[in-house]
Amino acid sequence: MPTNTLVRAAAVIIALLMQLAMGAWTGMPKSEPWMTLPPTPVLPQATQSGLAPVNGIKIWYATFGSGAPVILLHGGLANANYWGVQVRALEPHYRVIAMDSRGHGRSSRNAQPYGYDLMASDVLGLMDMLHIKKAAVIGWSDGAIIGLDLAIHHPERLTGVFAFAANSNPSGVKDVNKSPVFAAFIARAAKEYETLSPTPHDYQAFLAQIEKMWATQPFFDAALSKIRVPVTIADSDHDEAIKRENTLFMADRIPGAELLILPGASHFGFLQDPEAFNFAIAHFLAKLPHQSSL
Repeated sequence: MPTNTLVRAAAVIIALLMQLAMGAWTGMPKSEPWMTLPPTPVLPQATQSGLAPVNGIKIWYATFGSGAPVILLHGGLANANYWGVQVRALEPHYRVIAMDSRGHGRSSRNAQPYGYDLMASDVLGLMDMLHIKKAAVIGWSDGAIIGLDLAIHHPERLTGVFAFAANSNPSGVKDVNKSPVFAAFIARAAKEYETLSPTPHDYQAFLAQIEKMWATQPFFDAALSKIRVPVTIADSDHDEAIKRENTLFMADRIPGAELLILPGASHFGFLQDPEAFNFAIAHFLAKLPHQSSL
C-alpha cells in the first residue's frame, strides 16, 4: 500500500479515536464550527512576562507554569493571545512560553524583511535569554512553519514539533480571499494590531509585508527528509488556507512523522474545537523525552 494511502488511513483512524476518547461520537451530524471564528481567548496570569531584546527588536513573551518547556508560536497576523485556551490546558504540567512574533502583537520590528529563518532566529534568541536549551514547539500556520524551520536548521534546540496548518511552499496555500472566515480573521487582526502594537497605525504596511512573505516563501520541500526530531503534521478537514495534498506531502517526507487531521474544523481548529486540539497536543507532548528548562 502506498505511504500516502497509509497516512490518510491513519489520519481517519486517529480522528475517530479522538472523538471516541472525548465522548464526542453521537452518530448524528455535527454543527459546522469550521464556518465560525470564535472570540480571541485571553491569556491567564503569567508567571513572568516582558519585552526581550532579540535581533535588534523587542519580542514580547510570557511564561506560565513549570516543567519541561513548551513554546507556542501563533500564526501570521495574530498574536499570543490566541493560545489562551491551550496555555490553561498545558500550564499545570509544563513551562509554557507564549510569544508575539516580530511585528505582531506587542513585539516590535525593524526594516528587515519578514522571513521564516529570521523569525526562527527570534525564537532562539528568546530561548537563550530565558536559558532554555531545548523545548517542544506547538505551532499554528506561520508558527508551524517556523517550528519546521527550527527542526531543519536547529534540531539540537528542539524536543519535537507539533505543526498545525503549515505549508512547505507557496503552492500549498489556497486563495483565502474566498473564505468569509479568513476575511473575518483579517479584519479582527487589524483591530487587535491597533490595540496591541507599538506602531498601531501601521497595520496596512504590516499586512503587505506579511503577504509578500507568504507569496515568496522559499521552498523547503527537499529539506523535510533531513528532519530527525519527532514531528506531528496536523491540520483540519475544512482548512480554508492549506491544501490537503501539501499536508500529506510533508507528513510523507518527514521521517517518522505522524499525520493528524482534526474533524469538523478549519484553519482555526484550535479555537473551534479546543478540546480535540488540546487532546492532540497533550498526546504529542506526553511522548517526548523530558527536557530541563536550564
